Amino acid sequence: MAQRRTPLGDRARYWFDSTLARGASALVGWMALLCLAVVVPASAVLVWTDPDAPTAPAERLALVWRLTGETLRLGGATGTPLRVTMSVLLALVALLYVSTLVGLITTALTDRLTALRRGRSTVLEEGHAVVLGWSEQIFTVVGELVAANLNQRRSAVAVLADRDKTAMEESLGAKVGPFGRTRLICRSGPTTDPAVLGLTSPATAGVVLVLPHDEPDADAEVVKTLLALRAALAGAAGRPPVVAAVRDDRYRLAASLAAGPGGAVLESDTVTARLIVEAARRPGLSLVHQALLDFAGDEFYLVAEPALDGRSFADALLSYPTSSVVGLVRGRTPLLNPPAQTTLGAGDLLIVITRDDDTAWSADCSEWVEKAVVASGPATPARPERVLLLGWNRRAPLVVDQLLRRARPGSTVDVVADGDAGVTGVARQVCAAGVRGDTGPALTLHHGDVTRPETLRRLDVPSYDSVIVLGQDPAPGQQPDDPDNRALITLLLLRQLEEETGRELPVVTELIDDRNRALAPVGPGADVIISGKLIGLLMAQISQNRHLAAVFEKLFSGEGAGIRLRPAADYVLPDCEASFATVVAAARERGECAVGYRSHADSTTSPGYGMRINPPKSERRRWAVEDEVVVVGRD
Repeated sequence: MAQRRTPLGDRARYWFDSTLARGASALVGWMALLCLAVVVPASAVLVWTDPDAPTAPAERLALVWRLTGETLRLGGATGTPLRVTMSVLLALVALLYVSTLVGLITTALTDRLTALRRGRSTVLEEGHAVVLGWSEQIFTVVGELVAANLNQRRSAVAVLADRDKTAMEESLGAKVGPFGRTRLICRSGPTTDPAVLGLTSPATAGVVLVLPHDEPDADAEVVKTLLALRAALAGAAGRPPVVAAVRDDRYRLAASLAAGPGGAVLESDTVTARLIVEAARRPGLSLVHQALLDFAGDEFYLVAEPALDGRSFADALLSYPTSSVVGLVRGRTPLLNPPAQTTLGAGDLLIVITRDDDTAWSADCSEWVEKAVVASGPATPARPERVLLLGWNRRAPLVVDQLLRRARPGSTVDVVADGDAGVTGVARQVCAAGVRGDTGPALTLHHGDVTRPETLRRLDVPSYDSVIVLGQDPAPGQQPDDPDNRALITLLLLRQLEEETGRELPVVTELIDDRNRALAPVGPGADVIISGKLIGLLMAQISQNRHLAAVFEKLFSGEGAGIRLRPAADYVLPDCEASFATVVAAARERGECAVGYRSHADSTTSPGYGMRINPPKSERRRWAVEDEVVVVGRD
């Protein structure tokens, strides 16, 4: 059988590819032949078409050679063969020198640009904020630092993480948005290396924030980073304030020791669990927390008011027309909602909620109090609650513990999870630690897939007073928003039950990624808590005012005074028009500090879901029986 002949074009291409495969010498040879094939004929055309060119063929060929040499920088000298050879040799040496020099300069510039792209140069700033580590909290922290620096002429935020510099800049630019006057500087490298930490100039920084990453060893990494920071600052004239967060309270002591006396360490999981439980008991409370912690609205400030020295704390509550007093700092100890008869002394600082540090001005507000509409009856009695917890993650034992500790007598807590026997073991341990005698709440454990409708129907979800939905912890290698997928599916099923039964379910959902909030199919009465965002807001607030660390620790400790939502009917008569100063006076009589309200009529239409924090004392409105008052008081 005759063999099929290969086309000539294919054979030529194969031969050409084979010669190129021999290396750089073959490539240089082909380039030389290609250049000669173009330059020599073009030079000949120029010579033969030039009317001033010599007529002798030898002289014309010499002119063609000269043009070719000048074009290819090969000298182009004519004469004896030795002279032509030396001319070409000198041209080749010059070409080799210039190309080598250009290559060295290009390599040096490329290496320098690569180093800059990797973020390996030292930050030369003073008073800047340094953020160490990378997690979902970083977008909240950087965004709040940018918001806090809007009125600064020159500010900078330096981020150091073991990630690509360009990738960090793109992620922060996409999620945080415009940085205004704040310069964002990203540096790449391990945060546990003191030499790498020096790239951020921590000795000249205004504050250093240490974030836990999303891996199981996050807390140990935070402690190691704090130790590396201490080593990097050894010998420095001063130490910047340090704000760090750990997930497990077992690491808090070690982190506090590593951070030093000027450091503040938060327990992110414990604080998140407390906020989830508080929001479950009073839907809408998460809106209050976010409004008080971000820099977009009213914030906590410490102010001195010598004019109130010797007067009672009750007098201070009605002494600020545009600010809300919630406590005082005596020495270094914060006192939230102290007894009304507490006498203010020299050196005491009032804890106020106000728009800015210069908006807390004092004036008598008692003229706006209308005693005729103050409610005089007893407070709305508390009743037993039925709480349903759907899902399980590392914060679930803390949530169950808080539910059991703070539940009213006769309450029940049902937990549904599709985990293994370890879930049951942990929950039983929490139950054993949390139940208080015969009147303690009852804990019931159920195994089931919370993303299946038959599981929710079997539980009769609409019969519960509060439903908490938790997402799963991300597995190693999982994307940060993957755990929210199950929570979103569960919310979709709960929304279907609401439509079928016609009853609005008070649902509190924990999500990890703030971008998924817009996807959450929840009703107007539901709360969505972004676990990392609240901690990021808290860290940003403390970084700007270190003295507030003790205030926030008291406020979110779960013991003593905290932020509560109460029925407005406990303070003013329903369907009566009254000023907010009247509500403040009524709350004062009950041993509480009123700081805002939630309008039921606006809860589904306004962007803030009807929440109003720190309204002017002179503001008048008609109080409906469904309205709620935001107070700082005991549970």
